[in-house]
Amino acid sequence: MLSRGEYRDFQAIAQAAEASGWSSITIPDSLFFPRATESDYPYADTNNIREYISATPFIEPFVAMAWMAAVTKTLRFYPAVMKVPVRQPLVIAKALSSLAVISGNRVSLGAGLGPWREDFTYNGVAFEKRGRLMNECIEIIRGAMRGGYFEFHSDNYDIGPMKMNPVPDKPVPILYGGHSKAALARAASLCDGWISANADTDTLKRLIGELNAQRERYGTLRRSDFEIHVMDVTASTADDFRRLVDLGATDIVTGFASEGQDMIDRVRRFGEKIISPIGTHRP
Repeated sequence: MLSRGEYRDFQAIAQAAEASGWSSITIPDSLFFPRATESDYPYADTNNIREYISATPFIEPFVAMAWMAAVTKTLRFYPAVMKVPVRQPLVIAKALSSLAVISGNRVSLGAGLGPWREDFTYNGVAFEKRGRLMNECIEIIRGAMRGGYFEFHSDNYDIGPMKMNPVPDKPVPILYGGHSKAALARAASLCDGWISANADTDTLKRLIGELNAQRERYGTLRRSDFEIHVMDVTASTADDFRRLVDLGATDIVTGFASEGQDMIDRVRRFGEKIISPIGTHRP
């Protein structure tokens, strides 16, 4: 997980990660920093998070992912998570489709709502409609990337028959992030996987259990390609990470409070001490 504004070293970090056995890199999404907010952050202290956001340079995720994809061959990329409904879904579909094509299908869409009301209101999007907008955005993005003529009509979007070219030769996975009941249900019913925010092992055990109950409800529990990406802030040893696999995690996310050469060195050491003993199920 890249999250500390290490953009000057993105390409070097990506190359080191690929050589060290990492399967993916995640990119945070932040459009701007509002001087004041009406919102609270649900996964950590709001003031601490706002201080972090105010001082951190964020590169637009598609730009960052394309830059790193250009110097790697197997590494996957996804935003964790992109605030989808604050953007026009056809624009997202075009960017996502283009990156999937030029990278050889090495991109996923990590989707989420985000807690900040201003992301919506400053972009002219109704915060109160965010759940319905998200559901419709997912349908539009999927439909637009199938390659044939696609149309969609609702109270929020009116898209006449259109098609995009090029489109990837396989569907781009959509992973949904969030801990709420609605988020887990959306991941289970509409998406190809789920992404946790930072949590501890016991919380992840409960959330994965709730996610799987939703997957049972929506008939997706037996999908072998469903991805579960978790971040356990208490995990530090190979055994800790193996326990997350036992809970059902397909991908384990971690990051480092570092930049520059120290960041690159930490990526490599983690590969030697953790990834190599555990192994990886993805290229």
